[in-house]
Amino acid sequence: MQFGHLRRREFISLVSGTAVAWPLAARAQHPGKLPTIGFLGTTDPSTMRPWITAFVERLRDLGWNEDRTIAIAYRWAEGHPERYAEIAAEFVRLNVNVIVTTGPAAPQAKKATSVIPIVLALSGDPVGAGLVASLAQPGGNITGLSMQWPDTSGKRLELLREVVPSFRRLAIMVNVGFPDAVLESGEVQAAAGTLGLEVLPLEIRQAQDIAPAFEALKDHADALYVCTDALLNANRIRINTLALGARLPTMHGYKESVEAGGLMSYGANLTDLFRRAGDYVDKILRGAKPGDIPVEQPIKFDLVINLTTAKALGLTVPPALLARADEVIE
Repeated sequence: MQFGHLRRREFISLVSGTAVAWPLAARAQHPGKLPTIGFLGTTDPSTMRPWITAFVERLRDLGWNEDRTIAIAYRWAEGHPERYAEIAAEFVRLNVNVIVTTGPAAPQAKKATSVIPIVLALSGDPVGAGLVASLAQPGGNITGLSMQWPDTSGKRLELLREVVPSFRRLAIMVNVGFPDAVLESGEVQAAAGTLGLEVLPLEIRQAQDIAPAFEALKDHADALYVCTDALLNANRIRINTLALGARLPTMHGYKESVEAGGLMSYGANLTDLFRRAGDYVDKILRGAKPGDIPVEQPIKFDLVINLTTAKALGLTVPPALLARADEVIE
């Protein structure tokens, strides 16, 4: 027994960089030992690590210690939407106490179970996507956090205009297989219309569509708006590399995309949303019904600017805008 335990510890330390939750997967198969969270990650551990850290730290603050008073079974779709359904089905088989995920995977999680509570660490428009009845009274087995905020898309375009005052033609990259991204694209097009911009939608269904979309674009746009979505987030380095090659300034919803070479992002602080998801899980594990817990909206927004990318594109960021940025990457 001692030897087995030692081997297990050695193995965990060996793989801890990639398979953070390997020992917890085994734990999840024995319901009754510890309450288990099934964490359905739409991208990969390295992308989501800062957010998961915030989530786990918040749970610890609330008295839930990973592997002592709670188990977390992590599963990663790595930007492959077809994996959402199989991961959700696995969590149903494991009979986890609560599933934590984000907007892109929520419809598949909802299809898999109407009984196990589902907490959205973040989502676009959960009402519009048919996930909850209303923000105040979600009903059903889903609750959590929404990134929905009036006119975020318009705000992003105004910020982009401060750096690229002359732009007239806007390309919008959207994963048309993800309802929230389609809604966002519609909002961007409406905001672009009020600013008198010409709009060129780039419809993406899979990673292989990204390079041809840039080919089709050629010299027909002055800037690129990337709609927030797990597929595009997983391919953020490729998108930013191609955008830089095409001399296109980019606007994103996530800081991570700017760290990967994008020009700028403006959006909800995802670390804060994942931290707050810990409160939802705590309430549910203590007996609250998800349908009775209101869906909350962001309270912290971040503006992130990549000065290295701005210089590479020959753009000057106004000092007043730099002063307003929450983070500047140099």
